Amino acid sequence: MEDFPVKIADLLEAAATRVRSLTVERVAGWARWTAVGVVVALLGLVMAIFVIVALFRLLAGLVTTEGAYAILGAIFVFAGIFLWRQRLPAPGDQIATEQREL
Repeated sequence: MEDFPVKIADLLEAAATRVRSLTVERVAGWARWTAVGVVVALLGLVMAIFVIVALFRLLAGLVTTEGAYAILGAIFVFAGIFLWRQRLPAPGDQIATEQREL
């Protein structure tokens, strides 16, 4: 009977440790990876901006500034058209997808 308080204390400590390992440590891991993902995304955005500015300056050196605007504008317009067309499946594919869902 003397070791009963010790057993209760050990049981409570084991339960608290288990709950912490199932909750706090998992959330801390997800928070850490989320922060890393945000940093990587921001660095990628900065790198993309630098590449666009460098490309513009290279084109402006080869042709006039207006020509560089026209070339980059055309590239972005055609990229946008391509991505816009890819946003929806083809009409025949949509029917097949609806039949699979039923």
